Amino acid sequence: MMVEAVEGLCTETEYCRSADEINAFEKALVNSGATLVKIWLEISPQEQLKRFRAREEDPMKSWKITEEDWRNRSKWDVYDLYVNSMMKQTNTPWAPWTVVESEDKKYGRLKVLDTLIDSMKKALD
Repeated sequence: MMVEAVEGLCTETEYCRSADEINAFEKALVNSGATLVKIWLEISPQEQLKRFRAREEDPMKSWKITEEDWRNRSKWDVYDLYVNSMMKQTNTPWAPWTVVESEDKKYGRLKVLDTLIDSMKKALD
């Protein structure tokens, strides 16, 4: 829903409707017994730039970075607005968002694992 809005691929009405559809779909999944975990990995624009440059300089990782990545990065502020909007509209009691501070990759990965483990424990109790 966020990408479609930023790229102008949907109207404001369609954008608002997509949040309702996402929430209904997630509720149906949870009501069917699924465990749903939504994680947002948060990094700063400075950290993203550092990672992009490191990828470009590493022959084993340079294929991971494209012109599209750089183009999207130039829209950081617009994406940020829509991320916040998306999270507000799709953060529900049955499918809450977990925001993981990920400036430090190792910390971010461990936090994601902790979140998944906690969610699975709750689901199995």
